[in-house]
Amino acid sequence: MNRVAVVTGVAQGIGRRVAEVLAEEGYALVLADILDPVDTLAAVRAAGADALTVVGDVASEAYVNGLADQVRERFGRVDVLVNNAGVSLLVPAEETTAAQWRRVLDGGGGSIVNIASIAGLHGVSDRAAYNACKHGLIGLTRTLAGEWGGRGVRVNAVCPGWVKTGMDAADQASGGYTDDDIVERVPMGRFAAPGDMAQAVAFLANPARSGFVNGTALPVDGGWTADASWTSLRLRKR
Repeated sequence: MNRVAVVTGVAQGIGRRVAEVLAEEGYALVLADILDPVDTLAAVRAAGADALTVVGDVASEAYVNGLADQVRERFGRVDVLVNNAGVSLLVPAEETTAAQWRRVLDGGGGSIVNIASIAGLHGVSDRAAYNACKHGLIGLTRTLAGEWGGRGVRVNAVCPGWVKTGMDAADQASGGYTDDDIVERVPMGRFAAPGDMAQAVAFLANPARSGFVNGTALPVDGGWTADASWTSLRLRKR
């Protein structure tokens, strides 16, 4: 049987691309979102994946219980859990799934990948709640890695830099920043793409590639968190 991955927040952006990449790598998929991810479902099935859609709000304990039951009934197991649901829901979703997915993943193996942010590694002004959420998610990642590593369950986080998604478009529309603000700050000179995050998730999900990687917060940010240079110096190096 194919390895089974549950991905939350799959209707668009990073979550959708994660689902597509895992489908291309042969995973069976459970697609969870508050919106019906019809386009994502079509894409992963076109890639040959066996897929189940479960629509609902991951902040609801009843929904998460039902999701776990449906996964167990359809596939009998979970190998990978990718927590990518919307920003304001990440922490409550994690508090719920810590108990539920422990029951599903108690077969002695598996990988949980949380989608955090570089805002979980550093502070970003005007984003206090977002920063607190992402710092907390990274702390939870490390705690669960320690608690569950002995059972063969690895828990890691991917920390994206600025990604070109609908969320970015909304932030820019509010006047928060421009493309130049981001591009000039990133040593690689571009925004991240959802595919950059999806490939990192695929790496952390696969025990053949990352079987001894546990409790890490992996920046996928083009060098943002590595570079303390000022803007003019950074731009002179291009």
